[in-house]
Amino acid sequence: MTRINEADRNLLEQAIYLPMIIIILERDLKIIEKSPFKIKQPYITLMENTIKNVQRDLKEVKDKLRKENMRVNQIGHDESFTMYEFHYKGYDEQHSYFNPRIRNKCEELFNFYLNSPS
Repeated sequence: MTRINEADRNLLEQAIYLPMIIIILERDLKIIEKSPFKIKQPYITLMENTIKNVQRDLKEVKDKLRKENMRVNQIGHDESFTMYEFHYKGYDEQHSYFNPRIRNKCEELFNFYLNSPS
């Protein structure tokens, strides 16, 4: 049984997903910069603005985690699951996440950030 309430769990999960989104966006930005698009600047601007938005949100998440003395650490992974340790109000809990679930959540957040106004 977990001691972590839903709002705090969502905050901890954001600390997992947002860095992944930044990595994906930075990788895609490099691909766009090297691509043979005739007009690539709008794509580059979109990606750069999206990265800034995700970084801003990640900073807010990290600040809230620090204020509440919460941490998340990846402690292991295999081809099916990734294991994280959540430090929450003096307790340590381990949670396993199914890798396709992580990918789907990242895709959902990726779409959210690309479609949200700056």
